[in-house]
Amino acid sequence: MAGFGGLFSSDMAIDLGTANTLVYVKGRGVILNEPSVVAFHVKDGRKQVLAVGEDAKLMLGRTPGSIQAIRPMREGVIADFDTAEEMIKYFIRKVHKRTTFTKPKIIVCVPHGATPVEKRAIRNSVMQAGARRAGLIAEPIAAAIGAGMPITDPTGNMVVDIGGGTTEVAVLSLGDIVYARSVRVGGDRMDESIISYLRRQQNLLIGESTAERIKTSIGTARMPDDGRGASMTIRGRDLLNGVPKEIEINQAQVAEALAEPVQQICEAVMTALETTPPDLAADIVDRGVMLTGGGALLGDLDLALREETGLAISVADESLNCVALGTGKALEYEKQLRHVIDYDS
Repeated sequence: MAGFGGLFSSDMAIDLGTANTLVYVKGRGVILNEPSVVAFHVKDGRKQVLAVGEDAKLMLGRTPGSIQAIRPMREGVIADFDTAEEMIKYFIRKVHKRTTFTKPKIIVCVPHGATPVEKRAIRNSVMQAGARRAGLIAEPIAAAIGAGMPITDPTGNMVVDIGGGTTEVAVLSLGDIVYARSVRVGGDRMDESIISYLRRQQNLLIGESTAERIKTSIGTARMPDDGRGASMTIRGRDLLNGVPKEIEINQAQVAEALAEPVQQICEAVMTALETTPPDLAADIVDRGVMLTGGGALLGDLDLALREETGLAISVADESLNCVALGTGKALEYEKQLRHVIDYDS
């Protein structure tokens, strides 16, 4: 059976993100990447799951009274247990088309700042969803492994993982965390900043999905050189007379809207550099800083950070998948990385 075990291995690594959940299956790589959204129908006080992932995301902000679409993860940790469990179950089932006899071993990454209670909640949800064993790995370690950084060497490596709910700044050496800080600012906070900016400056109210579209299409972390940059047309509700209207927004406005979250990320990096032991700080000057996570894709964020810190900043190749790939590698090379996976608490 051992021989076949590797062949039909069902062990998996899950990156339970605030915005997206990625599932990595041993030997097959990342085979699922869907939004962390669950839509359910409430009838006589009972919840029935209608849709999960991609289908449910289309319903966000567009549901009738009897249907709710929610994101069970807030700031990288579970905010709604039952829904999170349903979501994990759904993703596990979707990955395993057939019903297997073996319960999978699952490794999940958690933010470095997660409390023991939050960690236990994640572990319980994964066990309830049908895992044989549930291991946890710190998100910055997973991100660094996924970005291909040599974290087991005795040199300092700095990784900045910008997710949907949190930004994790960590300095790693000898395969473990020397310093880490989790700031509750990420993609969601950027969307909120765009929404409130448009409400203040243009008297226009837009929804979360529109804000996200602005961020991904023309979002930038620094002022465009010509003071305007690219522009796009958006629609929302005019707050003065209550009717829908269409306006044009340019990159300079988006850069202004995102100034605060970008500044918070810069500050977190600066604080990390100030508290790093001098020898490791010297290594970071040599090697630079690696940006991972979806937030790393924000236009010119690497340049904004370089201006602030004076260090070489690079964006990981597959920044969106870094954490999932790193968690998957921890699953593949479990013996070498045993010390970073926490199986019991």
